[in-house]
Amino acid sequence: MINKNNDYKMPIVLIGNSFKYEIESICKLFFHTARFNFTDDISEASGDNYITAKTEIVENTLRLSAEVRLNGGNVEYAEKMLPSDSEKNIAEHELCRLIYHILCRKTGITPPWGLMTGIRPVKKVTELIAQGLSKTEIEKNLSERFELSPKKLSLAYETAVNQLPIVKNIDRSAASLYVSIPFCPTRCSYCSFVSHSMDSAIKLMPQYIDALCRELQIIGKIVKETDTKIDTVYFGGGTPTSISADDIRKVMEAVADNFDIAQIREYSFEAGRPDTITEEKLRVIKELGADRISVNPQTLNDDVLKVIGRKHSGADALRAFELARKIGFDNINTDLIAGLPTESAESFKNTLDTMIGLSPESITVHTLTVKRSAALFRNGSENMANPAAEMVDYSIEKLMSADYMPYYMYRQKNTVDNLENVGYAKKGFESQYNIFIMDETQTILGAGCAASTKLVYPDGLINRIHNYKYPYEYISRFEQLMEKKQEVTECLKKIKSIPLK
Repeated sequence: MINKNNDYKMPIVLIGNSFKYEIESICKLFFHTARFNFTDDISEASGDNYITAKTEIVENTLRLSAEVRLNGGNVEYAEKMLPSDSEKNIAEHELCRLIYHILCRKTGITPPWGLMTGIRPVKKVTELIAQGLSKTEIEKNLSERFELSPKKLSLAYETAVNQLPIVKNIDRSAASLYVSIPFCPTRCSYCSFVSHSMDSAIKLMPQYIDALCRELQIIGKIVKETDTKIDTVYFGGGTPTSISADDIRKVMEAVADNFDIAQIREYSFEAGRPDTITEEKLRVIKELGADRISVNPQTLNDDVLKVIGRKHSGADALRAFELARKIGFDNINTDLIAGLPTESAESFKNTLDTMIGLSPESITVHTLTVKRSAALFRNGSENMANPAAEMVDYSIEKLMSADYMPYYMYRQKNTVDNLENVGYAKKGFESQYNIFIMDETQTILGAGCAASTKLVYPDGLINRIHNYKYPYEYISRFEQLMEKKQEVTECLKKIKSIPLK
């Protein structure tokens, strides 16, 4: 449709308002990889494609109006009247609703999550549960406001109910630790994370590992000085097992030397890609305290693995999983992606069924997201034409019938069919760290390149401190980066006053 040429920017004219972010989010539901040019110049409302979004006071009434033209077709107009003293967020929501309904009619697309555009749909459910609303009242509230499909509403509610016992027991006076190993053997075509191939990063590796261990020492000192408890530890990336067993040992020993890991509730390590997993690495990971790992095939279809740039086979993934079991890991997660290029619905179902047969403690089903920084984005909307919705629907039914319950969820822009990413787990094996990240009620201390520290203050204020994205920056500007740690100290001092829920 309009985004066949990724250099083209569709005009969106804002008149009398500055609702750019939400309007763009609504448009992205229909034109996933399109680009937009926001302007207040009404002359831009011409040509084959444009959208106008207007607010104005007319005779003591606030009039909202939208006009849409696509691909040279007929112009469609809609308006709604509100009281002149309506709050800004209500006017924004209702104007977005006008655009949403026009685009539904013009494109034939009805997004399953309706007008809900945030990445944390479950939080909207938990907020209503906290207000004492019943399931029926919550469903009515969210259906009327966001026009969710019954399937997605049910999924969000089930996820909220399953994670609620953990959310209620989050220790807000504690913190979790995230350790970033931002390297991969190769870059997958769908990847938008800040990760670097081992070929390009190998010369920097010794310096990077040394700098990371220094940062862990600095953060550890702050944690000890403020008498802060570390609740969970998570090694992510990239692919942390891209580095050698010796380097894994060095970094994990830095964690053990600088933090009290004897009392933590969960220690996760993303072993990730099967082509990086060896027995030696897994033994080091287990020896040094990790009790939860991920083995992530994404698909077991060898042809699809080649298309996305993976250098391993489906059989390699199965062998890596069996190796982890042999070494003694009894809490294994596996990641799959619905909607990968060239993947058929049947192929995805076979992958999921096979993984369920291995009985991992948790399975996370992501939906393909086409980000601008990913190689797949170059093909524009062509990547959106696949049976991802059928795959996701199958995964919900199949996993829940196998006693895997949804416990955390997030959504992203540019996701195929406007779908979601959901973590499913057997009872008692929910990842606490994943819930903490989504619930945003516990401080996360990030160490390493591209890591983000999320400071959650007692009043609910959240501030993020981002480490440099690239290894050479992280290494060369390390001292400058460490100057930002003073705010971490102040936050940890303040959260000490928060009682355990």
